[in-house]
Amino acid sequence: MQLEQELFKSVEEKTPQHIKELDLIDLSNPEAFTFTLTKKHIQDLGLKEWFAGYEKEAKVSTAGIRGPQNILYPQDTRFPINLIGITLATVAKALVARGKCSGEIVKIAGREVRYNSELYLDAIARIQAANGIKTLVKSGTMPIWMASFLAFKLDLFGGEYITSSHGISVKNATKDLNSQGSQYLPEESMEFVDKIREILDETERTGSYKIKFSAKNDPLIENLKGDIDLYAKYLKSGVAGAENLGAIKSCGKKIIIENVGGCAYATLNKVLEKLGIADKYDWFNTEEDPFFHGIGKYDHTPDGKKAFYDYSVDATVVATRQDGTKFFPVIETMGYDKKLAGKPSGTVVLITDPDHDRLTITQTEPSSRIPELERLGIDYVRLDEDTVLTVFSANQAFLMLMDFQGKGKSEQGARFMIKTTASALSWDEWAAKNGVKVVNVPVGFKEIANIMKKVESQVGQNVKVADVFGNVIELGKNPKLLFAGEESGGMIMGTEELVRSQCGRSAVAMREKSAAEAIIVASALTAELKDTPLSAYLEEIFDKNSIVGRFDTRVDISYYNESEPDIEKLKQSKILGEAKRTKNDLFYLSLAIALREGVLGIIDIRTILNDAFKSLIFDNLKAVKFVGDGTYLEFTDKFIEIRPSGTDAKTKAYGGGSDKRVIELYAGALGNYSGERTQMHRKFISDNFYAAAKDKAMSYYLEFVNG
Repeated sequence: MQLEQELFKSVEEKTPQHIKELDLIDLSNPEAFTFTLTKKHIQDLGLKEWFAGYEKEAKVSTAGIRGPQNILYPQDTRFPINLIGITLATVAKALVARGKCSGEIVKIAGREVRYNSELYLDAIARIQAANGIKTLVKSGTMPIWMASFLAFKLDLFGGEYITSSHGISVKNATKDLNSQGSQYLPEESMEFVDKIREILDETERTGSYKIKFSAKNDPLIENLKGDIDLYAKYLKSGVAGAENLGAIKSCGKKIIIENVGGCAYATLNKVLEKLGIADKYDWFNTEEDPFFHGIGKYDHTPDGKKAFYDYSVDATVVATRQDGTKFFPVIETMGYDKKLAGKPSGTVVLITDPDHDRLTITQTEPSSRIPELERLGIDYVRLDEDTVLTVFSANQAFLMLMDFQGKGKSEQGARFMIKTTASALSWDEWAAKNGVKVVNVPVGFKEIANIMKKVESQVGQNVKVADVFGNVIELGKNPKLLFAGEESGGMIMGTEELVRSQCGRSAVAMREKSAAEAIIVASALTAELKDTPLSAYLEEIFDKNSIVGRFDTRVDISYYNESEPDIEKLKQSKILGEAKRTKNDLFYLSLAIALREGVLGIIDIRTILNDAFKSLIFDNLKAVKFVGDGTYLEFTDKFIEIRPSGTDAKTKAYGGGSDKRVIELYAGALGNYSGERTQMHRKFISDNFYAAAKDKAMSYYLEFVNG
């Protein structure tokens, strides 16, 4: 592909010759070998600078320690993700594991399709084997949910998974999984980060540090077997029960799964075969490709400048053209105007992401439905004069899935759901109407998993958990999880009986989001509806449950071009962008912490915000709350949440409420605000309090996590 070749050419031109010539770790050597890290390496490779960035991200990471890499020269330590850094982190994790367990240690290691992922996986497995740790690996790719599922089901010590979710092609990351199959919380990450520091310090003190790699065929590197059978059996105990499978088998039209060049097809198609429903699906972009077949890629930036630009493969991303019109830049590059031509009206396209944990639900409908879609706040893409592709936000899609899967279950015992604060108000309203308790948590599936574990620790008692708003929620004895998810497209469903591991551990649900589960439920719903469009079903849910907060929005503000191939420019623009992000965050965060500590009242905050945003009205603002990773503004008719990315120079603004135009207006204004402190802000918030707000927030967050 021409765009990919242009990317390669740019990377080649921007990489200095001395980095191209680096050959420190030769993984093409099939025999065991030792790499000696020296004091000179630390200096020449800038490993102290690399480590500072790595440590910073580990403290706040929501989905693995991620970042850009040199896709052609993976030993380039100028980038956050590189072979040397992954080597140091793997050794550090092995040391932590050995310090906790004197017996056999077994971990899983998996990957999706990104550049250099196979290389990194080889390094991880061989370092672990050299440290006496057995590593289960798969020939080729596996989804993140499979690695998480097996870590729990097989009672493993944990796992490593190489992915950057739906991020841009030049990014990569390692997601650490603990013995539950859950992503590491920051304090778990800091254990091995501290070990990396010790390794670097020892190297500087003694002059060198030896790192061993096993042979490629070391017996401690073991190929996985039986994973497909095990996962299919698990699905049959939950979302793929007889009723849902029967519905899917009766489906009259093919459902399309968009693979985006990721790892879904290689595993999920085999699972669908085991379930006897593979013939009900067609697939797009099944060939694995780290460039994702050009999906989301452009030869110009949003402001029209000639440059490679990557919007990622997140199908829900909305951008604005230079003429002010909004569009879906990722879907625009999928070629659906041609691929879906001739398909029957009502064809459902289920779009997943490279590591197969997120799902976007879309469906073709006649263009005559446009007025209804606009009234309902459902976005769409015109395919031709007669056909549109409706694009449901995860908030809308998952409301349909929880309603469909939850039918009749509230009468069968206590049910609860776990959701992120940034997710839809409609979920809370639906739950209240259907007798389902709701636990709100910060963004990130590790936060959802943390609540699951708190619930499980009390099974048999009257279960009580606190949400991030500070509410204590009584779930009763032996509550069953109906749904857990977040607005960014990740979800999991609970099972009727606790999920048991081979050694007898139990869980209310798996610890990682799964597009496989979402696909099964969405397929069963599609089959049940027959010729009724999903959009009509969504309206039925709104009406039947008297839902007021029907609309949602998300505004993504990126302060730099993540695809910039010049690492020095990238670093500098990211630093400048992070400063803008932090300034925006602190403006609101300081208000939330001040209200919490009684420094000011809600009337004072209304005064500050009315003064700062003269075109908006804050007279019906009820509360401003710190919610673990962002600031939540609660109004009588809506909410707006401003959340800074913990790992990048980005701000996300979310909104939910009764008027789409209003929440879009507020989310756009608050999310794009410079964060400049007004005189009114300074009048109520002292400089010292403002400077301390971030540290105060972190202590409140840890209190919630560990409470």
